[in-house]
Amino acid sequence: MTFLDWAIVFILNGAVIAYGFYLAQKTESSNDWFLAGRSLPWWGLGLSIFATSLDNADVISLPGHVYNNGMHIITIFTLATVIGACLAGFYIVPFLYRAGFYTNAEFLESRFGNSLRVISALIQIQYRTSILGLMIWSIYLMLKLMVGFSDFEAWGLIFVLVVLTTSYTVWGGLTSVVWTDAMQSFIIMAGAVCIFVSLWNVIGGWTEMKEKISDMPDLVWIEEKGWVDLSHLPENEKPNNSENLQTQSLDRWFHLASFKKPTFNHSGYIIVLGWIIIGCGYYTVNHTQTMRLLGARSIWDMKMSVVLGSALGIPIMMGIALLGIYGRILVPELTATGQKADDLFPILAKTYLQPGLKGLVVAGIVSATVSTFDSMGSALSALFTRDIYARWLVQNKTDHHYITVGRWATIGMMLLGFLFVPFIASKRNMIDASLSLINVFVTPLLTIYLTGVLTRVHQKSGLIGLMCGASFGILGFISREFDSFLWLKSYMPDLWIAYPCSMIITASGMFLTTLILGKVPADFFQKIQTIPAEDESNHSWLNESRESLPEIKEHPFKEKVPVFLKPEWYAIALLALTSWIIFGLFW
Repeated sequence: MTFLDWAIVFILNGAVIAYGFYLAQKTESSNDWFLAGRSLPWWGLGLSIFATSLDNADVISLPGHVYNNGMHIITIFTLATVIGACLAGFYIVPFLYRAGFYTNAEFLESRFGNSLRVISALIQIQYRTSILGLMIWSIYLMLKLMVGFSDFEAWGLIFVLVVLTTSYTVWGGLTSVVWTDAMQSFIIMAGAVCIFVSLWNVIGGWTEMKEKISDMPDLVWIEEKGWVDLSHLPENEKPNNSENLQTQSLDRWFHLASFKKPTFNHSGYIIVLGWIIIGCGYYTVNHTQTMRLLGARSIWDMKMSVVLGSALGIPIMMGIALLGIYGRILVPELTATGQKADDLFPILAKTYLQPGLKGLVVAGIVSATVSTFDSMGSALSALFTRDIYARWLVQNKTDHHYITVGRWATIGMMLLGFLFVPFIASKRNMIDASLSLINVFVTPLLTIYLTGVLTRVHQKSGLIGLMCGASFGILGFISREFDSFLWLKSYMPDLWIAYPCSMIITASGMFLTTLILGKVPADFFQKIQTIPAEDESNHSWLNESRESLPEIKEHPFKEKVPVFLKPEWYAIALLALTSWIIFGLFW
């Protein structure tokens, strides 16, 4: 990294952080801090959704995952993102918006009872702070391998980033978060385009890349290293009898239907279904995204924002995923010689980027880090403040008191992310760590949100369904992660089968409970949206803050929405495009 590179990093990101502090001055009430006064337009929200969904852990770990597992992961950034974002923005979150909820966990109390509210908040805190751990570890790898920092220098800079991000988030809340995210989205896009085009030129374009891949020898599966070219293995590590090993041509890395791996030797359709479930969970269970949607100035803005945010991410994430294929050509010896696939992105950037371009890429990664740090901090502090602290611990305080608690909670949530770093560092790939955790609680909670909004299941079915789904998830996690429970592995389905199984088990518990106890009344949903979720005498601040929200607006137009601006048309077009990408271009 040259002086020019560092100048680009500090000028671009410094300007954004300074702007975040400037915006923070306008925050006065809890309405402003938690939901930006419901004033956010669709284009600002869309840019923020994009910047938050693309964090530095994605940028750094995605090429490594493709290097090991082929291109099937692009499902989460294309088809699954469109389905998940539109499901949340068109159906789930509008229901919460009209009821005046500040968090998605608040809805669960109104729908299923108070215990599910606090459990949901705790699950989300665990889920998202584990992602914070992923981000911390990924930026550490970048600083070590690409920039060449020592451990002390790398952790020192990470500490500075956390402090600066937390500071303007603590002060400004959602307003600062969304508008700094919107600015950072352009830096992220510029950095991603920069490294993709640079390596595209090194490879020689699409045709040249395909020719080089077809000329490469078949790869062999080695349990400790994954798919490797035997010619790159040290002599003392080569298997004695390579004839019985599983082999696969590198051509299959492009094809979701034909790529095989011993650890998930399933139909491509099962893997696509798993990614879709993960995508839906991200946009519904993850309050990092639902919180900013709840801050939209109208229902129309909310819907248009998820369409824009989804559309922006598709080409960027596909380009980053293709770096994993580039890595198979440029660094074929990576995992064979003992390095982790997560090291691929820093190695490619350090080796093939010119001065100035390195700075732009690092600036993009820092922006991706900060944009998700601040989003998680504000969202998780909202969950803690409203759904745990104000609901159960300290009631009937002033608005200023709860804003102060939210600010301190933001700092605590940032620190929790560091606890997951040792677990993440122990995995072959960062995404493997994330996938193993998501199935435990997030997938059952997704099922509860969907059935809670779209069906008339009984109120008591939520807790029962969560107990069923979470029990299944915990057993699966134990069987995957602990060698002493290998006997359990034979009774549990593979990870990709586990996602739909988790939804089925959770839903079965809910529908069986409803069959016994009956459905909720037909007017139940109307009551949720008109009657406060808590007893006003005991939880006045929670109710007062809901009542202080601006009047609900369906759209910002003087009359009706113009036909060419109906979000549904753009959502259908995106769904068709991403379906072709998965089942046509890469199938």
